[in-house]
Amino acid sequence: MIKEVVAKSINDQINKEYYSSYLYLSMSAYFEAEGLKGFANWMRIQAKEESDHAEKFFNYLNERGGRVELKAIEQVPTDFDGIVKVFDQVLEHEEMITASINDMMDVAFEAKDHATKSFLQWFVDEQVEEEATVGDIINSIKLIKGDGQGILMMDRELGSRVYTQSV
Repeated sequence: MIKEVVAKSINDQINKEYYSSYLYLSMSAYFEAEGLKGFANWMRIQAKEESDHAEKFFNYLNERGGRVELKAIEQVPTDFDGIVKVFDQVLEHEEMITASINDMMDVAFEAKDHATKSFLQWFVDEQVEEEATVGDIINSIKLIKGDGQGILMMDRELGSRVYTQSV
């Protein structure tokens, strides 16, 4: 049976992952409205990945005999101010998720919950990849400096991203 303090941190993370999914879905809607279907595709896939992450936590907590407690998801922003600012927000959000995963790892260490530490390691590694990917996109966007042709090229590139379920 999983310790209550660990179960609470996992339930909190489930909420954060679903919030992330809603946030990226909202950003996808913004890009659709701006006519940037490739950027919208990238965000929509990101939203699905975050939902997958929530399900991983959900399934793990159930496997360990914990009780999943779904909570209300906070309202996400719906208005954004350009491509660079959207991705800056994504990076800031991913850094917050990284900090949350690290805090969960600390809780698991303190509880001497080796199974949860092992489970969380995948998320630690995933967050390194998430931040690096978003950082690369931001660097590319900044290099383009608002050039329409460059934006269209990036839109095509991001439009080629394909969803791969991780659950």
